[in-house]
Amino acid sequence: MSTSSADTGVDRDTSRPGPAPVKGAAPGRGTASAKRRSHPFARFVLVRLGVGVLLCLGITILAFGLTHAVPGDPVAANLGQRALNDPAAVAAFKAKNGLDDSLPSQYWTYLTNLLHGDMGTSQQTHRPVWDDLADKIPASLELALAAIVLALVIGVGLGIVAAVTRGRWPDRIIRVVSLAGVSVPVFWLAQVAFYVFSFKLGWIQAGGRLSPGAIPPDDITGLYTVDSLLTGEWGTFGEAFSRMVLPACVLAAFNIGVLTRFTRAAVLEALGNDYVRAARAKGLPESTVIRRHALRPALTSILTVAGLTFGGMLAGTVLVENVLSWPGLGQYAYKSALNLDLPSIMGVCLFVAVVYVVINLLVDLLYGVIDPRIRLS
Repeated sequence: MSTSSADTGVDRDTSRPGPAPVKGAAPGRGTASAKRRSHPFARFVLVRLGVGVLLCLGITILAFGLTHAVPGDPVAANLGQRALNDPAAVAAFKAKNGLDDSLPSQYWTYLTNLLHGDMGTSQQTHRPVWDDLADKIPASLELALAAIVLALVIGVGLGIVAAVTRGRWPDRIIRVVSLAGVSVPVFWLAQVAFYVFSFKLGWIQAGGRLSPGAIPPDDITGLYTVDSLLTGEWGTFGEAFSRMVLPACVLAAFNIGVLTRFTRAAVLEALGNDYVRAARAKGLPESTVIRRHALRPALTSILTVAGLTFGGMLAGTVLVENVLSWPGLGQYAYKSALNLDLPSIMGVCLFVAVVYVVINLLVDLLYGVIDPRIRLS
């Protein structure tokens, strides 16, 4: 005998079956899983930061081991040959810098001090390494920012022109120029540029961020051009900007060639897609097709190269800064290497590692902004 819904007093809807129970599912586990999935961005950032911390730790181990493996005596490099004949002076120097301990003990002491915010004392300046980096980083940052802006504007522009005029004379000329920019050594280009434009013609001032005796602007950001604008010191801004032109152009020359070649390849790949042909078939202007349908998908590849380029500029300006007497991080790293200044070398290596970790994280986050098809999962 069948029982109706009126007999039981329960309104059953057999047309909409409920979800089947999952075997072994604990109560509340689905809710916790949903919460974890609801914040993929935060989880992604935390994972990348954790990987960055481990990477920086690995950099300290590698840099510490390789620095101590380099032939040379830090005692002789810092005290000189005459002081080496005094055993008391040698013993005092080793005890002060912890050089008489074993390598694992030295590294553990360095790592413990680093976790407390102490990067050690420079053996060449006798100042905390953190203070030295705080003085040198703004100069390199200002130079790298000017160079990357110049490289992006010129390199991306030339790459787009080369892609649009593929196979024609503008493309051939741009490819030759970009190849020459990549092939020319930076130190040679810096010497030639200094001799021609500064020494011989006198068009551009070079050597230092300001002329000798000039008073720097108030220290707000550490960037002379920005600080002089914020304080309204137009004369100081003009001098700081003019002295930055030559090293920025030299530093950007190599990277213009790299960005031009990558931009050309990325735009050419985007121009071969079906949606670009469809946009042209609709009668859209060629400038709109290039800007909205070809350049934006290509920006992911360009952004990757630009991020690595900026990190390389900020960390690898040793030759340019030494040839053109720019008092930045590269010159500080060069002098530290000559004097076997172990705390300073470790400080520079750690800063470079942090720069690349931060830049790679920012590039990954910008992928989703530039290309909506890219989502964190």
